[in-house]
Amino acid sequence: MKKMAPWLITILLAITLIVMAAFLLMNQLTNPGSGNQVNSTVAGVGEPNNLSADEIVKVTSTIDEIKTNLSDPNYVVVLNFAFQLDKESSKVSFDKIKDFKIKPIIIKTLADTNPEDLTGAKGKDNLSSKLMNLINQSLPEGKVTQIDITNFIMTTI
Repeated sequence: MKKMAPWLITILLAITLIVMAAFLLMNQLTNPGSGNQVNSTVAGVGEPNNLSADEIVKVTSTIDEIKTNLSDPNYVVVLNFAFQLDKESSKVSFDKIKDFKIKPIIIKTLADTNPEDLTGAKGKDNLSSKLMNLINQSLPEGKVTQIDITNFIMTTI
């Protein structure tokens, strides 16, 4: 029996570790939203209110014709964005800083993005959520509630 004790302890320890690893993997695989980057990365933004067309125009700002390379230097993108903010005063401050504060954030984010990451609606949603988090951190007041890509062209050089 004394010769079997180390073997029994080793086997029980191995079984315990395997069960714990399986439990952790199952927990991550079955956790809803764990693979959905859009839901997990947009922080502190509520559902958009039902606004009239005039109200949407008052709180929406655009940035047109951003042309830059992606992380693969053989790919170039041309993008236009529409940013919906939470209130009119936020739009005013956003418009003041968009050329020297917001555009560089967008260009840096795109510079770290692979062409495959921008394919399909999910890729564009992931880009929008990443930009929303980065831009909301740099706004002096208010927050961006929605980012829409109004024009998208990706091509090789």
